[in-house]
Amino acid sequence: MSANPGPLKRKHSAKTIKELFTTQSKPNAAAAAPLSPTNKRTRRGSSPVAGAEVSAPPAPISNMSTADMYHFPSKRADASITAEVVDVTSSPDNSPAKANGLRNGLRKPAPNMHASGPKRLLVKNFKPTRKVDPRVFLDQTWQKIEKALDTIFRQEDIDFSLEELYRGVENICRQNMAKDVKERLVIKCRDYVGGSLKAKVKESLGRTNIDVLRATLQAWAVWNGQVKYLDWIFCYLDRAYLLPRHESLREISITLFRTTIFEHAKLNKRIVDGACDLVAADRTGSDLDSEMFSKTVNMFHEMQVYTKDFEPRMLEFSQEYVMKWADAESTEKSLPEYVRSARALMDREMRRVEMFSLPNTTKRDLLTLLEDHLVSRKEPRLTNQDEFADLLELNAVEDLELLYTLLERRKLGANLRSGFMKWIEDEGTAIVFNEKEQDTMVVQLLSLKRQLDTLWKVAFHRNSEIGHGLRESFEAFMNKTKKTNASWGTDNSKTGEMIAKYVDMLLRGGAKAIPAQLSRKAEKPAAAEAVEENEEVVFDEDTEVNNQLDQVLDLFRFVHGKAVFEAFYKKDLARRLLMGRSASADAERSMLSRLKIECGAGFTANLEQMFRDIELSREEMASYKNISEARNEKLSLDMSVNVLSASAWPTYPTVPVILPPQIKSAIDKFEAHYKVKHSGRKLEFKHALAHCQVKAKFPKGNKEFVVSSFQAIVLLLFNGLKEGEHIDYNYLKEATGLPTPELNRTLQSLACAKLRPLTKHPKGRDINPTDTFTLDNTFSDPKYRIKINTVQLKETPQENKETHERVAADRNYETQAAIVRILKARKRISHAELVSETIKATRTRGTLEVSGIKKNIDRLIEKEFLEREDDGLYAYIA
Repeated sequence: MSANPGPLKRKHSAKTIKELFTTQSKPNAAAAAPLSPTNKRTRRGSSPVAGAEVSAPPAPISNMSTADMYHFPSKRADASITAEVVDVTSSPDNSPAKANGLRNGLRKPAPNMHASGPKRLLVKNFKPTRKVDPRVFLDQTWQKIEKALDTIFRQEDIDFSLEELYRGVENICRQNMAKDVKERLVIKCRDYVGGSLKAKVKESLGRTNIDVLRATLQAWAVWNGQVKYLDWIFCYLDRAYLLPRHESLREISITLFRTTIFEHAKLNKRIVDGACDLVAADRTGSDLDSEMFSKTVNMFHEMQVYTKDFEPRMLEFSQEYVMKWADAESTEKSLPEYVRSARALMDREMRRVEMFSLPNTTKRDLLTLLEDHLVSRKEPRLTNQDEFADLLELNAVEDLELLYTLLERRKLGANLRSGFMKWIEDEGTAIVFNEKEQDTMVVQLLSLKRQLDTLWKVAFHRNSEIGHGLRESFEAFMNKTKKTNASWGTDNSKTGEMIAKYVDMLLRGGAKAIPAQLSRKAEKPAAAEAVEENEEVVFDEDTEVNNQLDQVLDLFRFVHGKAVFEAFYKKDLARRLLMGRSASADAERSMLSRLKIECGAGFTANLEQMFRDIELSREEMASYKNISEARNEKLSLDMSVNVLSASAWPTYPTVPVILPPQIKSAIDKFEAHYKVKHSGRKLEFKHALAHCQVKAKFPKGNKEFVVSSFQAIVLLLFNGLKEGEHIDYNYLKEATGLPTPELNRTLQSLACAKLRPLTKHPKGRDINPTDTFTLDNTFSDPKYRIKINTVQLKETPQENKETHERVAADRNYETQAAIVRILKARKRISHAELVSETIKATRTRGTLEVSGIKKNIDRLIEKEFLEREDDGLYAYIA
């Protein structure tokens, strides 16, 4: 390396060179002292700038020895051991030449250079000759490090300087001997781990697996504590040498422990089984050593053996345990108990996973294992129809929900559908064909429907398949037909009749007629959730009735044959309209609109005509009264006549009766007026449907009776009699002209009911021809206006029979008409196809059984509407 000092005077240059080579023949003491790693060093290969003043230069090369140049003085005062002690904080590079920068040499001027011209100064860097061999320095420094490591591994008190050892390692690494240090360190640690540390763990092999695990954890804790010292001492090695090579002291220490102790043939299985035994103890009810298990999991994670060694073994143990548990519990316990136990087991297992932050892979595999053995493999047990039916019978909503959610973990919740449908069908069939409780059929069906809807919403979480099964099963049992005494030997659906009668009860009685178990007040806690505790929930009567009508209509939708419902509903509606017994005109109109939406305008055409007839009759009576007033004709009675269309209203038999003269006269006047106004029309009075108000005087007070026309005729016969005077049965029969059954009903309602304006002699429930009757002068009641005409609203067995028979006959006619229409369209058709098409065509009005359809086909063949050909097909005869 050379430098141009610039033009200098020769004299001055010569003097300076002389000084450079003649002054200070001994090395500077400060320069010879070894530098610590923290002292500033002159950059290698640099030289002082030419022209700068160089003070206290080193002795000339010719006069300086190598020993003096690389002298390493000891910090200790004893000179006798100076040669044996090495300062590990210094490196062989810390020579005087190194400390003071590069050796500077001056090149003598060339002989041919003119003395008078400028001189060129050349500074050269001489490579120093080392006095101490780096290998020797490594050995000397390692002796100190090894002694420190022995102290650490024996777990003795630290009596050395960690900084001094750190500097020694740093200086060794700076001499490119980091690899040697690493190899010596690994050998030292391997000997320790494989020696005394492993021996302590192996001492526990004669004890339980948990003891072996505990010894391993103790050794792991000790080793981790010792590795901290290694990190401090060999920090420079870790950062400068290992890290660039993608290694670390931590990884090396973990690998040594794993390969030497954990993977030892005799220790590996015992350690892993010890961790599994901790889990097994927790499963059997013993207290889990949470701290020990947590340390074990952390150790497995740090050694990177969790996924490879522990997790598979733990899952294997878990599988054996769960299989045995499921077999035992499912055999010994009932279905709800097993479900609760299974849910509790799964919750415990997942809680342990969460508590110790086990990996998601463990959670996933363990949950899959539990669901497989507790749910999938036990599906026949969980869907057992007998036990499932017991839960439905008890309405155990909570247990059913637990069962459904457990099955739904494997998407098996819909498998409860078959058992659910079977139970509904059995329960519903028992209700429909229970002849002893026919009057409460609809109430029971509505209660059942409400119960099942709650189960579907709460227990089965609105599962669509189970919901479809619920409706299908309801539809199945509600359309079952059986020739019973209740249907008078016909195959009519009894549900249609009873639904019509329940609606009649609601529309006559209003909210008061709603059974307590079906009222919304029964659901008051649920309805009052958003209301304060002390605030009372108000239920509107109209809302109650409309709610009940909606529920009844939901049942009505399941009924295929609407003809039975239509016949009985039409008959009951006629009674309510003619006798003015509807609780609410709005409710009547609301029900009519519901039926129109549900069944179409054709279904309600006659019903709407009935309402129109009532309105027209009111207008007709108002017109009649106005005309009578205009003629100054005084009406003896406040009479109201309803003129009805015979085609829209039910057919009623004409009951013969002898009317009182004043009533007969009033009727004749109206009939004459009507025929004048409407020529060509014929009026036929149905006195069995008439009702009137009669004022009665009793010793205990005057009363006003609302009675039927027949009751009024009977009561009028007691006018003018003395107190206690008797009228016999035969006289009443002759005076009224009523048929015996109708007279008996009338007398029974007046003398044997709850309210008795007449007294029967002798007393009894049945009316006999030998009975006599007197006016009850002791009659009293807190009400002034009393209704006694309820007998008119009650259907007689004979009327019920006639209605069923008429519906059955109409269905046969409708079936025959459907068969003819099908044959007209198809011309030729097989028997099976004809039966199938007929069932589809008559479903809405009520389908006959296959045997009934076959009988109607035979009748049509007799009437020559169709014929049976040789190939078995039916053909239409044009």
